[in-house]
Amino acid sequence: MRAIRFEQFGEPAEVLKVCEVEEPIPTDGEILVRMLASPLNPSDLLNIRGGYSTRPNLPATPGFEGVGVVEASGGGLRGALLKGRRVVVLNRKTGNWADKIAISNQFVIPVSSKLSLEDSATFFVNPATAYILVKQILRIPKNQWLLQTAAASAVGKMVIRLGNYYGFQTLNVVRRHDQEDQLKKLGAKHVIVYNTEHDNERILIDQIRKTLGSSSLQFAIDPIGGPTASSIVKVLGDRAKFILYGSLGNAPLEFLSRELIRNGGIIQGFWLARQMETLSLPAKIKLVAHLTTLIQKGVLSTEIRETFPLEQINLAVTEAEKTGKSGKVLLSIRQKT
Repeated sequence: MRAIRFEQFGEPAEVLKVCEVEEPIPTDGEILVRMLASPLNPSDLLNIRGGYSTRPNLPATPGFEGVGVVEASGGGLRGALLKGRRVVVLNRKTGNWADKIAISNQFVIPVSSKLSLEDSATFFVNPATAYILVKQILRIPKNQWLLQTAAASAVGKMVIRLGNYYGFQTLNVVRRHDQEDQLKKLGAKHVIVYNTEHDNERILIDQIRKTLGSSSLQFAIDPIGGPTASSIVKVLGDRAKFILYGSLGNAPLEFLSRELIRNGGIIQGFWLARQMETLSLPAKIKLVAHLTTLIQKGVLSTEIRETFPLEQINLAVTEAEKTGKSGKVLLSIRQKT
């Protein structure tokens, strides 16, 4: 069978290869999943470069999420019940970019047949991140402000739609004017264009305060870090919550301690995998139900830019990293007959 592998960390288009490997055999508590599709997320590309929160043992197969059909069980009641079901696969160990994978049955979630293959493949990482941040951790009240950076990302667009759906206001920071146009067509009312490479920090701070008026900024989220996130600290209101949910930038946060002392704000890290480990089974089932409903309503749906077969992985990662284009790149994992 085929699997995408990398033997060293580096640029994805250079280190990824399609390899022929032995089909895995599920052990007790595991299931064998025939993969159907998997998206190329920024976290996947960061993992290949060696910059993710944890590093895999090499050689490794990438792909944190995807969708497939359970073909066999290594034993256990749950595995038997899942056989033949379409499942979302959350794979932090063996990677989903392969024809088949063996994985613990605890890391798969049965998905509604009413969802398309594309929605199923992208069911979890971005939708769950957006929903958990705004509804379960921050619990943003109606009419309150949420400021987000990288607002033109997949998660950022979902947060905008969640704001429109639940009635909280989003203040969205992007780097380019074409991204501003995209977000306003999506329904964003407040967009700030700010690029740390040539804009002074004062521009960002002044625009934020002008937009907020007399309102206080109580909630903010950021997936990048670096200078922009550091500037956000300076405009947080009293006892505000600021969540960092990604590390796409290499620059550290830099701010004076008195900024937090002054406002009593809280800066908190968020990692979806760790968050899921804290949830009970009933809580996970409830979360899946919420996500399914919101995906069907279009609130948490994912735009697919282009789909590539497994053999064209190098073209796929090159396309995924192009700037100025919206939508997710998807791997179609169709086995040869």
